[in-house]
Amino acid sequence: MTVHDREGHVLTGASPEARDHYERGLDLLRCYIGDPLAAADAAIAAAPGFAMAHLLRAWLLLTGTEPAGFAAARDSLAQAVPLVVTARERGHVAAVAHLADGGWHEAARTLQRVSIDHPLDILALQIGHQLDFFTGDARMLRDRIARALPEWREDRPGYHAMLSMHAFGLEECGDYARAERAGKRAVELQPRDGWGQHAVAHVLEMQARQKDGIAWMRADSSPWSRESFFAVHNWWHLALYHLDLGEIDDVLALFDGPIYDAKSAVAFDMVDASALLWRLKIRDVEVGDRWRAVADNWAALGAPGLYAFNDLHAVIAYLGAGQPERLAATLEGIDRAASGSTDNARFTREVGRPAALALKAFVDGDYGRTVELLGPTIPIAHRFGGSHAQRDLLDLTLIEAAMRAGDAALARALTAERRAAKPASLFAETLFNRARSSGSPAAG
Repeated sequence: MTVHDREGHVLTGASPEARDHYERGLDLLRCYIGDPLAAADAAIAAAPGFAMAHLLRAWLLLTGTEPAGFAAARDSLAQAVPLVVTARERGHVAAVAHLADGGWHEAARTLQRVSIDHPLDILALQIGHQLDFFTGDARMLRDRIARALPEWREDRPGYHAMLSMHAFGLEECGDYARAERAGKRAVELQPRDGWGQHAVAHVLEMQARQKDGIAWMRADSSPWSRESFFAVHNWWHLALYHLDLGEIDDVLALFDGPIYDAKSAVAFDMVDASALLWRLKIRDVEVGDRWRAVADNWAALGAPGLYAFNDLHAVIAYLGAGQPERLAATLEGIDRAASGSTDNARFTREVGRPAALALKAFVDGDYGRTVELLGPTIPIAHRFGGSHAQRDLLDLTLIEAAMRAGDAALARALTAERRAAKPASLFAETLFNRARSSGSPAAG
């Protein structure tokens, strides 16, 4: 008996029961809630020869961007290889193999073709969208979804996820009005769509609409935060709104509560914890012993070299916690990663390593060196992944370093740039005025 998914794709080796578990996993993944990995395991238990269940498991493990996950994903890939029959399944196998071998860009390109040929394959679209995020490809964050969107109807299961992904791509490309409309419609269709909630949060951050952002996130947090493995990141966005308004007590309360009260050892959560504490550090806000738990969990995650974006945030934690031995070992690992030939080696050489050395120089008080390293790095920082909001940490550090280095002209230029990009931001205005209080520009 041939079993198909809800969109008519053949599911080689599946039984009806296994197919139902698989579909349940996709439903959970679309909202970033529950345990889609358990659903994939249930599908495999019901039908060990179910190719796409093994591939779903591999994708879930790989997109966690953690060393243990990559090792386990290779095992799932090995299970899937002899099972696949259809061209769509073979496309997923090829893409998984590329990513498992460090080919981030080739995996993303391979899934592009899968999505072109099978525009209703929500797994290919969603994983491809994540790979575009991990590689900082703003255009494909938008256009991968735009290519398939006309084939989708609003009554199709998962249509909300198409809108939320397109919303985030539109936001990263600066199309804020359309992004906000699409993200809000996604959440209206499915209130538990954490990615749609997140896309609107990004719009409000980029437009410096802090009060609107606080209202958006606090109106009803239960749907997007309950049993969600994206909740910490959305709480982080709320903290950024309060930080821009100078509401430090609210920021610390969010850190001590939903952001890091559970002391998550998940890389995606630790990135947010590191980044938020660093933003407080460059403002000279005392955070007590909060750094230690974050640093300890980064150390437990394993050696650097898998994904440069994560490695930079581990460096941030060790700098904040004052742990020179862990810092030195991680910088050595970053050097080794930069000498390789994988995509991550390039991410590390071009962005991760100079950014890590720049932040170390900042903590060492060598602000001129920070400026020297970050100046050429920031324009290409998208190459190592993340969003505009996440990479803004580097811009903020450069501005602060320029001020502390006594480079008044650079500080004035950078803060003028920031105020022009975010004219509604109170913090941008504060930085602009601070830069101008340090002296007049040179003449003649």
